[in-house]
Amino acid sequence: MSAHNFAALTGNAHEDWTLFAVCFHDKPDTGELRRLLLQAHLEWVAAHEGLLRAAGSLRESPEATPVGGLWVVRAPDRAAVEALIATDPFTTGGLRERWDIFYWSKALPQPMSF
Repeated sequence: MSAHNFAALTGNAHEDWTLFAVCFHDKPDTGELRRLLLQAHLEWVAAHEGLLRAAGSLRESPEATPVGGLWVVRAPDRAAVEALIATDPFTTGGLRERWDIFYWSKALPQPMSF
């Protein structure tokens, strides 16, 4: 097992960006609104793929209606993340009840790939 320089992995002092994790919570009983806004949201996500490093819905089971979403965002600061969220059709369309923004440190050195 190789040793990792975790200080280097969790800091980005040498970069002009930071990683953020954003956890979204949808308003209750808004499955139909989500369905109506979905295409515009997906097009918006695709247009912002340089900032959105990972994005997707959160569900209690695979077949359930999403209850929110999760993003990993690469941005210069928290204000940039907030500005990004403000333009998402799920936000402007009234789907989101709230969201939590966290600074995110990647623990392992290998690139993310799914």
